[in-house]
This record gives sequence, structure tokens and C-alpha cells, in this order.
Amino acid sequence: MSTVIGGIVRRELSAYFSTPIAWVFLIIFVFMTALMTFTLGDLFGRGQADLGPFFSLLPWLFMFFLPAVSMRLWAEERQTGNIELLLTLPVPPATIVIGKFLAAWAFVALALALTFPLWLTINYLGEPDNGKVLAAYLASWLMAGAMLAAGSLVSASTRNQVVAFVVTVFLLFLLLWPGMTAAELESSTSGFARFFTELASAVSFLSHFRRLADGIVNVADGLYFVGTIAIFLVATGLMLEWKKTHAL
Repeated sequence: MSTVIGGIVRRELSAYFSTPIAWVFLIIFVFMTALMTFTLGDLFGRGQADLGPFFSLLPWLFMFFLPAVSMRLWAEERQTGNIELLLTLPVPPATIVIGKFLAAWAFVALALALTFPLWLTINYLGEPDNGKVLAAYLASWLMAGAMLAAGSLVSASTRNQVVAFVVTVFLLFLLLWPGMTAAELESSTSGFARFFTELASAVSFLSHFRRLADGIVNVADGLYFVGTIAIFLVATGLMLEWKKTHAL
């Protein structure tokens, strides 16, 4: 099974880099992360060598960039008619779902790795907490996995990549926004506000990401992202089975 998944991952990664789109994506992503760090985050003017602004804005950058990665996972296969061939291969559909997801996750890992010069820069300018930076990178990768898994489900439900992109952006916003609202209510003393804060922290990508990115070691936050990935991938497999049964 691992051999089959590895083959699917290699096939998908080859497809990414067979056109200039992947390179354009990576260049724009690196440019935007540098802009967030040096301009929006005012790295030099703040007088503090850290990547706080970068990681605080990264979830919102992911909200627009990752749907561009996930939208093609299944919508393109359905649009070209290749999905019938994929689903009739002598391997479980779950294997294909996992392989395509891992390829997208590896591609995003490469995009994050290309921001490594930012880490080198802050170490040149000062003495940042590198353990915290590493934790933030790992948290970013986990959150990216959950976002891609959500996008995989949306992509499996339509043959139109533009529709998949727009719906995924909206879905990711819904999964991020409660965490932003919860942060505004943290100082509130009302019982309802405290209840909403706790509920938002439980369901929001942003709340779990912020705790991990702050270097707070909490297994529950890591398991939240792993569990979310698993749920969305299982849902993707069920969606594909339903589409196959109904010939849609």
C-alpha cells in the first residue's frame, strides 16, 4: 500500500511541476511572505527580531493560497474524465485520496521551506527564540494539512475548479473567523462571551494554531489538526464513492 501511495505522490508532484503554474505559485507565495514580514510586519522598525507578524498573517495568506492548490485535486480529474480511470484501479479509493493529499501537503511544505531565509535573517539581526519559531513552522504545516484536506472534500464535490476555489476560501474563512472573534472576547466577563470563547477555541483553526505557534506544547492542539485531516479525508472518500455510485 505504501508503494502505491508513493507512486501517486510522485505522479501528483510531477503534474504540479509539469507546468509553470507551480513555480509561479511558489514565487508569489515567497514574495507575499517577505512582504508580510518586512513591510506589513515592519521587521526593522519594530526593533524586535522575530517572525511574529509573519505567523500571525500566515493563516489568512493560506486562506487564499491553499484553495489554489487543493482545487485541482479532484475537480481537474473529473473535468478531464480521468476520475473514472482512477476509481477503477485495483487499489482502495482511500489510497488514492491519501496519495493525492500527501502530494499537496508536500508541495506546501516546500513552499514553507522556501521561507527559510526569513529565519536566517532574524537570527542575523538578533537572538530569536528558535524553538518557538520551529514550533510555529510545524503548527503552520499542520494547519496547512487541515486546510488542504478541507479543500480536497470541496474539490471532490465539483468538476469546476473555480467553484472549488471559491467555496474552499469561504469554508476556510468560517474555520478561521471564530478564533479571531474569540481573541476579542477573552477579556469579557459575561458568561455567554466566555462560553463562545471556549466554543470558538475548540472549533477554530486559528485558536489551535496560535497556541502551537506560541510554543505552548499541547498534544490536544496537534491531535485536533490530525483528527481534522482524517475527518475531511474520510469525507472525501465517501463523497467520491457517492459520486461514483450516482455517476455524477
